[in-house]
This record gives sequence, C-alpha cells and structure tokens, in this order.
Amino acid sequence: MTQIDIRAFLRHQPLFQQLSDEQLEGLVPSTQEVRGIKGQVVFQRGDVCDGMYLVVYGRVKLAITSSQGAEKVIEIINPGQSFAEAVMFLGQRYPVMAQLLEDSLLLHVASDSIIAAIHRDPVFACRLLSGLSQRLHGLVRDVERYSVENAIQRVIGYLLQNDEGGEEGVGHVVSLPVNKNLIASRLNLTPETFSRVLHQLSEAGLISVNGREIILINPRLLAGYGAQNGR
Repeated sequence: MTQIDIRAFLRHQPLFQQLSDEQLEGLVPSTQEVRGIKGQVVFQRGDVCDGMYLVVYGRVKLAITSSQGAEKVIEIINPGQSFAEAVMFLGQRYPVMAQLLEDSLLLHVASDSIIAAIHRDPVFACRLLSGLSQRLHGLVRDVERYSVENAIQRVIGYLLQNDEGGEEGVGHVVSLPVNKNLIASRLNLTPETFSRVLHQLSEAGLISVNGREIILINPRLLAGYGAQNGR
C-alpha cells in the first residue's frame, strides 16, 4: 500500500486549515500512519495516551466493557473526524477502547507537536477547543436523550439526524454506516428493541427497511410520530 501525503491531508482538515506552512510542517514528522484490518484494536482502555488520531478512511468504535462483559458503544468515528484529543491534554490513560470497524487508515499525531502548535498559534488552540466543545455538546445531548426520550424517540432522532436528503416526501435515505447492533448500543438500546422500533415504524408506513438502507417515506410525519409517542 502506498503512503498518503500527510501534509496534504492535514491541510484539508478543518482543525489544521489555519496553520501556516511552517506550523503544518512542524506536525508532519510527528504524524504516523496507523493501518489496520477490521476488528483490530487501536488502543485498550487504560493504555497511556500519547497523541490524537485522525481517520483517513474506515471507521473506529469507541466503547467500554462492563465487568459482566457487556459492551457499550460511546461513539463511532467516521472518515475526516478525530478522537482522543481531550485525553491527550489531561495526561491520563484512555478511558475507552478503540477498535476498527473496517479496514482503516488512521493518522496518529504526537501530543508534543500538538501542544507546541497551541503555544505558537492561538487560532489553532481556538479551533481545537471548538472541536472539543462540539464533541462535549454531542455527548451531553446523548445523555439527555437517554434520560428523557423513549426508544421510539431515540431511533427517530437518529434517523432524522442522519437523513441524507431527497425530494419532499420521498427519496430520503439513511444508510446505516455500521451494523444495527452497534447503532443500538450507541443509542443505549438492546438490538431487539432497536429492531422492534424499526418494525413498528415500518408497519406505520413511515419508513422502509432494506438491509442497512432505510428510506424515510415522509420525514415530517416521522418527526410528528416521535413527538406524539413522547407524550
């Protein structure tokens, strides 16, 4: 497999776009490719954190496992996204495990080079804080949903959030990026509950399920159904 142009990839990431050529050049020597196959563990919970990761292609699951062996998916990281930034600044060990959901290529950027870039460029620091704030907002939103929303509302919220668009009333498609068990765990539902809700929405004529492709027949009615079932 050929190496990617690390400099060009970093340049096109929102986090690094405002860096000068000199500053960007300073990150390149500390950035290493991490290639792996589906199922490979990137790091385990409790491993020492020595930098952040960017996903070039593939997907990464962040998860924790209970003492009983049950797994809870915390987040699924897609191409172009990053992870492990917050832990890097805390100087602590990883609180989750990271595992490849597909054959993937990641970039690992050493923490020393990131911290040096922050000291040199306040704009870079602000962008990093913005990214961390968005991640925190998303996690708080998840906790809120798990606390106050029922299963139907969580599934409908996920489908509407991932709506890929289409003509009014027809053609709205959600392509599930991973298997339904992982999405169920991400929504804090059992796989059986997730499947039951999809079946209920299908029976109501609101969606059509074909494997990992879900057609939202009428997103507006789907949203209304969620509100009605939340009363």
